[in-house]
Amino acid sequence: MSPLTSHVLDTSLGRPAAKLAVQLAVLDTAGVWETLADRVTNDEGRVVDLLAEGGLEARTYRLTFDTQAYFSASGRPVFYPYVDVVFTITAPTEHYHIPLLLSPFGYSTYRGT
Repeated sequence: MSPLTSHVLDTSLGRPAAKLAVQLAVLDTAGVWETLADRVTNDEGRVVDLLAEGGLEARTYRLTFDTQAYFSASGRPVFYPYVDVVFTITAPTEHYHIPLLLSPFGYSTYRGT
């Protein structure tokens, strides 16, 4: 199982955000973002294969959610064209779950379980 997972819920529709592109990147020592994975949420709005087991390190990561393409595909307005969630891992042996609650005009996130 990936040590890092995500789940996106479209709160404006009350259901998972399926087929939403998600990119995982890590900040290198020069301050440059290096892409580690490009994925798409499944029918349940989940991304469960961002990293191989044991692939998480104590570093700063970024999940970028392509909300522009997601909302545009259904003809809905786009106020936030993408959502970046930046977080720092200090205990790489733990599991990290990053949910995103999403609507066309707002979003929130937290560390889940």
